[in-house]
Amino acid sequence: MPAPDPSRRRVTRRAALRGLGAAGLLSALAGCGVPSAYVPEDRRAGADRSTRERSLSFANWPMYIDTDAEDGERRPTLEAFTDRTGIGVRYTEEINDNDEFFGKVGPALMNRQETGHDLVVVSDWMAARFVRLGWAQAMDRARQPNVAEHLDPQLRSPAFDAGRLHAVPWQSGITGIAYNRRALGREIRSVRDLWHPDLAGRVTLFSGLDESFALLMQGNGVDVTRWTEADFHRMCDQVEELVRRRHIRRFTGNDYTSDLGKGDVLACQAYSGDAVQLQADNPDIAFVVPEEGGELWAESLLVPNLARHKANAEALIDHYYAPEVAAELAAAVAYVCPVPAAREVLAASPDRETAELAENPLVFPDDAMRGRLAVARDVTAAERRTLAGRWNALVGM
Repeated sequence: MPAPDPSRRRVTRRAALRGLGAAGLLSALAGCGVPSAYVPEDRRAGADRSTRERSLSFANWPMYIDTDAEDGERRPTLEAFTDRTGIGVRYTEEINDNDEFFGKVGPALMNRQETGHDLVVVSDWMAARFVRLGWAQAMDRARQPNVAEHLDPQLRSPAFDAGRLHAVPWQSGITGIAYNRRALGREIRSVRDLWHPDLAGRVTLFSGLDESFALLMQGNGVDVTRWTEADFHRMCDQVEELVRRRHIRRFTGNDYTSDLGKGDVLACQAYSGDAVQLQADNPDIAFVVPEEGGELWAESLLVPNLARHKANAEALIDHYYAPEVAAELAAAVAYVCPVPAAREVLAASPDRETAELAENPLVFPDDAMRGRLAVARDVTAAERRTLAGRWNALVGM
């Protein structure tokens, strides 16, 4: 198993929601006389060509898979799948933003047409939208024994997809706080610590509603598995006052890593996978799951409606839930692995750096950390217009 390369940088997976673009798409299509967007379960499947066509099309985010150390165009875990099954994979890195991808495939799905994809990866808040619209097919778990056995129990049953039949985690992660321990001169243990006077003008928050709200609510002691609109607006009131006082330097996307690395900010909302890379460059960077809790999230694989190679896609998903394959992927991307059994595989590696990943709680959270993690209830379609409007007004202040 190759050791992870600390010099690699990954594009942030949880791309910010840009305004109301996805909701606007649905409204526009409905206004043009397009039938109801929802597709019943019994009308989602197409003619599956998996038996006679040993192939599938898989769309993912850039730099979110293992690559060969000598040839960056080769992907060892995909090649191993093809060697074992004879199924070729057309792998594309075409998902750069959740909302943008939704806009790309939405018209086809609404009009009961093929997308050209057998398997895609989107953030769970976007997967929730696909599931609510009936745009993702239920998987045949009888074809996925590895998923049934090895999927992380904490990720098995999100509110939007009971039993994880429509969306299976590709990788997972934690939203917490990253900070420069040496430059700040103290520890951060709580979300409340971000509002201390010594951090005035040196704090950033995520600009995306779906990326930001859970951790900030957790700082108020809210159970984010069942938060209310009142909880949301109370949190926004606090953020608005902090913006007015110029305590918050700005709202960011992926560029928060540059701000922290250069020292322009001392503390920020951050993702665990990015923290692993930041720490490789600067050991003074710390990542903390606040004492009030942190958000556990996932980006998930789903099979769009009318996919031509559903059985092949299900087989590929199950391939990545074999512990030895999951371990190889985890060593390459350093996000929270959704297959806890992969930890033992990594621990047995003769490569010291790879073996150390097994003890990294940002890749395999220990019991103490898991006790502080929660999977947040997603923003419903009915809530989104009002809540996104309030949040986007804050970001634009």
